[in-house]
Parts: sequence; C-alpha cells; structure tokens
Amino acid sequence: MAAATDVRGTELGRYLKARRAQVRPEDVGLPAGAGLRRTPGLRREELAALAGVSVDYYIRLERGRETNPSPAVVDALGRALRLRGDAYERLHELAELASGRVSELPACSDHTVRDSILRMLESVRPLPAYVVSRYNRVLAANPPGRRLLPGLWDWPEHQRNLTRYLFLHPVGRTLYEPWEDTVALSVAHLRAVAGADPDDPELTTLVGELMLKSPQFARLWERYDVCERGGGQKFFRHPKVGPMTLTYEVMRLARTGDQRMVVYQAAPGTLDEQAMLRLESAAPRPEPTPVSHPDPASDRHRLRDASAT
Repeated sequence: MAAATDVRGTELGRYLKARRAQVRPEDVGLPAGAGLRRTPGLRREELAALAGVSVDYYIRLERGRETNPSPAVVDALGRALRLRGDAYERLHELAELASGRVSELPACSDHTVRDSILRMLESVRPLPAYVVSRYNRVLAANPPGRRLLPGLWDWPEHQRNLTRYLFLHPVGRTLYEPWEDTVALSVAHLRAVAGADPDDPELTTLVGELMLKSPQFARLWERYDVCERGGGQKFFRHPKVGPMTLTYEVMRLARTGDQRMVVYQAAPGTLDEQAMLRLESAAPRPEPTPVSHPDPASDRHRLRDASAT
C-alpha cells in the first residue's frame, strides 16, 4: 500500500511541476525579475506564496513526500496555477489518489468487445464508428469506420493505436487538418486518462515508443496538458473520398474497462455527407452529385472484430 501511495504522490508532484512551468510570473501579477530564469514558469517559492502555503510544504508536495493535501490547499494551488475545466479536475483527482481517499485505481482496460457492442457498430452504418480502449487502441470498427483510417489496419492488432497512428503512420500525419491541433488534443486526452495509473504496462509501452520515435510527442507529453474528449469536429483530407468535415460523439461503454465508442456524422445534404457516405463502399471520388444513400442490402458482410484475444 505504501508503494502505491508513493506512486500516486509522485504523479501529483509531476503534475504540479509541469503546470507550474507553464505559468509566467507576469500572468499572475509578479515581476519577471532581472536576468534569465534557470527554469521556465513560476519558481516553487512563488507558487507557494500565491497558494498561501509554506515553501517547504510545497516542495514536499511536488516531490511526492507530502501525500495528504487538504481540499482547500488543492483549490488554492489550482487558482494559483490558473487551472480551468479538465486541468482543474485532474489536480483534484490526483490529490484524492495521493491522499488515499480514493482507495483503488481504475480497472485495467479490457480488449474484448462484447457482441452487443459489435451489433451496435453495425447498426449505425453508414456512419463510421469504432471502439477504442482507455489508451486509444482500436479494438473494433464497422466497415466505414475502418475506411476512415486508411493504413491503420495494415498494422498488427496490438499496434492499432490512434495516438501511434497520428505520430508514426505516414497517412495519419496527413489525414487530419490541422495536424498540430489534432495531435495536441490526442496527447492531452491520453494524459487525462493516464493520470490515475501512470505505470500501466500498455501506457508505458506506448509512451516509451513515442517518446523515442517522435520529438513532437515528447514535447507535448512533457507539457502535461489534460483534456477529456467527449465529442467535437474534425477536418479530414481523406485519400479515397476527398476532404470532409465530420462531427463526432464519444460514448463510454459500461462494464468494459473504460472502452469508448466513437461515431462520426455529417450535416444532411452536404458535400461532407456525400464524402462520408462513400466510405461505405470506398468508391473513388466522383464529381459532386445530389446526395444518395447507399442501399444497406448491397453490403451484408459481417463486421470483423479487431480486438486482441
């Protein structure tokens, strides 16, 4: 139990240090001071003063030696660091874990996709849809969902991870626009879901590979930005069906170890919808024509489960 508490306290400390580095003195009404700072952002003593705690206490907190900050202290630190939304919630979650007020870490991700969920994937066609694990491994997809991510399925099942795809696959680096914004959100989401269990083997393997192979990932990972993604909009430059802007919704699946279903759609009657519908058959891009919905009876092949066994 002591080892688990140390890990949790260390993760809280890493979060505080990373967020402290992103706040400039002038952002919080402090003078920048003369000369160059050895580290970016606020100094420990500056943050401690802003939060109303002693420097010694804050240093112990950042180093993982103090693991029981009160809610009032956590609130004060969040305000001093100018945290909002998901970043503020993450600070409180890590403090809860460090203190032991939350006694268990989330269950490890399960890579088995239930039959009922596979039927759901099939039922939303022609909308592209897929299921991912906590750490963005693609476990299953319907046919248009597979065609939405060209090249991903050339990789072995255990490597079919959306974050890996964005940084390391040549198509993944050109499919989304702007790529820089897409990868920043992807890394922030990975940070958000990883915070409670940073030593999960699946996560450490993925992060270790990307830190080694992608300087862009390493830079974003060290920023410690967090963002829980529940939906939004993406612009694609798809090599088969052309450009399209799709909205997406993310649904957490109960009793799955934090699996999520992602479903894409487009506004009816638009060129975006025409492009999306062509994913059903992956037909070459034609000249713009009136919207026509494909006949579901023309494509009855079964959904192939991409989950690991």
